[in-house]
Amino acid sequence: MKTHEPLSGVDAAWLRMDDPTNLMTITAVLVLEDPISVETFKALLEERLLGFTRFRQRVRDPEGSPHWELDPHFDLDQHVHRAALPGDAAQAELKDRVSELMSEPLDRTKPLWHMELIEDYFGGSAIIARLHHCIGDGMALVQVLLSLTDEYFDPARFPSTEERDSLLPSVVRGTLKAVQGTVAAGRRLLTEGARSLITPSHALRRAKQGLSVGAALSKFLSLGADTDTSLKGDLGVAQRATWSGPLALARVKRIGNVIDAKVNDVLLGAVAGALRYYFESRNEPTDGVVVRSFIPVNLRPPEQAFELGNRFGLVYLDLPVGLDDRLKRVLSVKRKMDEIKRSSEAIAALGVIEGLGYVPLGLEEWAVRRFSRKASAVMTNVPGPQEPLHLKERRVQHVMPWVPRAGHVGLGVSIFSYDGTVRLGIACDAGLVPDPDVIVDGFTREFDRLAATLLSDAEAVDASGTVGDGDGRSE
Repeated sequence: MKTHEPLSGVDAAWLRMDDPTNLMTITAVLVLEDPISVETFKALLEERLLGFTRFRQRVRDPEGSPHWELDPHFDLDQHVHRAALPGDAAQAELKDRVSELMSEPLDRTKPLWHMELIEDYFGGSAIIARLHHCIGDGMALVQVLLSLTDEYFDPARFPSTEERDSLLPSVVRGTLKAVQGTVAAGRRLLTEGARSLITPSHALRRAKQGLSVGAALSKFLSLGADTDTSLKGDLGVAQRATWSGPLALARVKRIGNVIDAKVNDVLLGAVAGALRYYFESRNEPTDGVVVRSFIPVNLRPPEQAFELGNRFGLVYLDLPVGLDDRLKRVLSVKRKMDEIKRSSEAIAALGVIEGLGYVPLGLEEWAVRRFSRKASAVMTNVPGPQEPLHLKERRVQHVMPWVPRAGHVGLGVSIFSYDGTVRLGIACDAGLVPDPDVIVDGFTREFDRLAATLLSDAEAVDASGTVGDGDGRSE
């Protein structure tokens, strides 16, 4: 087994993008309906997480030639902590705690991950997981979190703790076998929404043929900034995190079917409407406003679905906030997304990010600043399995991951679907966006009005929007 494994250029780039005002950490909350003790949770991680050697490795020489090495002093107790929420220990307190942790950097002298267990949350438990972007992209790390569940875990995947400590090379072999064995399960669990925005094999084939890559790169370099709104400005360290109650995925699909749009088109069109609602609540102008967003695009082939590392590109999407008709906003997003799917923009962006991992740090910082100033937000849709999952027989009531933001981008919008529901999450700079719950309210409002316009009364009742109280409890 190699004692030193270099980071890929893409992984190194995300490591070096860390900034106190925009940490490159993917944060997620998992809410369990029944309580789990910290001892049981640590035993679960020993069994189901630490077989992935990356979670026992630290990064050495991060600003020179970064490489992975096993942490000789690895201690699980340094990565898992128990916490209690103040006051009523309700959703507001959990949101505050997530916001605080989003502002805290991970300890770079240790493996770059941390989990906090809230043992008493609405009669169950809540887990706040933080994983550094250099370990993997959102799709890969969500798969890691899902592999902790009873439905995804294969007892034969990893050797026992004793074997792992003495036979680390076999862990690598076991992990590779696990990747092959669980891809089929992943295909079964992930629905239409989990498919890549751009089919990876098609995108990669176009790139090999050189189709439009040069034009896509030229577009990146020549693109001007989007509309100057309150989403732009100097960033601070403090962050805000929030999320919506659950919306019925069936309702989103029915809206899409009526207008021949994909689920993703409807969701992003609703985000455009939510931002318009937000600007109006602040008495900001909305006519003609365009909010440009980075959209991560999965470029990992299906057979590599469970591998760590970063295999995604970025595309720009102009959200038509300035349109005053919600149906026109959705159709505009659909048209723009169709154009993106026919282009090689994501491949070009992946090449740019790969190159940033090898240039001097000062040049990378300049490039990140330049590209990030062209957009106001990062938005991602990472769909999950559409059947209930469990951790040691405790039902996972909901999952909410948040996308990190690089450079000077102050707003992150994350959409996650699970077990027939969809939730919207907002992670943002507390100074630029002090009231993100207004965006969440606007998002829910868009669905209510789209359903009222496009669905029959029977369909609207059958696929009602909110399917829970939003506070970590089922109906």
